Amino acid sequence: MDTKIDVTAGETIRITAEGSIGFQGKKEVVTAAPAGLGRSIRDVLKNYAVNDAGLGALIGRIGDGEGVRSFLVGAKWEGRVPVTGRLFLGVNRSGSERGDGSFSATIERLATAPKVDAPANLPSFPVERLNEIPRRVQDVTGAPGDRVHFVLIGSKARVQEALGQAGWVVVDKDVPNAVLQGILNTIQKRSYVTMPMSELQLFGRSQDFGYAQGDPLKVVASRHHFRIWQAPFDLEGLTVWAGAGTHDIGFDKDQRNNGLTHKIDPDVDLEREYIGASLRATGLVVKTEYLTPSDPVKTAKTAHGEEFHSDGRTLVIYLVPDEKAESTDGVLPPQ
Repeated sequence: MDTKIDVTAGETIRITAEGSIGFQGKKEVVTAAPAGLGRSIRDVLKNYAVNDAGLGALIGRIGDGEGVRSFLVGAKWEGRVPVTGRLFLGVNRSGSERGDGSFSATIERLATAPKVDAPANLPSFPVERLNEIPRRVQDVTGAPGDRVHFVLIGSKARVQEALGQAGWVVVDKDVPNAVLQGILNTIQKRSYVTMPMSELQLFGRSQDFGYAQGDPLKVVASRHHFRIWQAPFDLEGLTVWAGAGTHDIGFDKDQRNNGLTHKIDPDVDLEREYIGASLRATGLVVKTEYLTPSDPVKTAKTAHGEEFHSDGRTLVIYLVPDEKAESTDGVLPPQ
């Protein structure tokens, strides 16, 4: 439900709740407090908004966009707000589970968000540097693939902080680890949302990090994801990261081997804008700009044969410099 309360990234709030909701079990009604019921092995295949929380738990989310991720509130949650938006509260359950009862929640503002201004001497990213970044990534055979369409300016710690607050999670990098993680998540009664992505090349090496957003159980067919590489140069002492992202929207035939691969949204600019919007909502972006390289890629095919199109621009995102960092203690964990 809509609380009618807007919150701002960086402010501190407290949510406390009480009440109970009854759910029909196999033989009798079971009652959930705001902390929720314990998870059972049957819950592994249920699509809950919060994977790690049980049936009936009080949960929240900030905003109503596609990339919004819910978090566990329980009987009490207190901490810094990760993104700006409208606060919603709800009950953790699958679409087929119905409950009888109610929760009552109190929301308090404890501290306002710190004001973050762009440094007066923040350098601009020169087009000459942009031209040094390859326009497209390559697969292991050297075949050109996704377009490089955004650049992050900020330290490794700042990049990881901003992406975490925006709800992006690091994906598994290799198949053996992925299999192990899938088994562990099943044992722990959680859905596996960090399925691996293939390794692609830029600057002569595989990605430094892969990030993704996806709903539980839907992530196999549909998820937002990107790869980033640290550039071999900096911007007046600031670390530069080049990124390429796509939105998986289903499955398609891999024209290299007739196998099965993900089908992407051919308008790759939409994913560029999605990534930028998710980071702006954290309050950790001090500046953005668009630059066009001297030889932009506007139409092409991915390494596995899918066509895509773009306006050719690159989004440059400047993150808050480290010396202006706020402590991340108490920030909502990404879901």
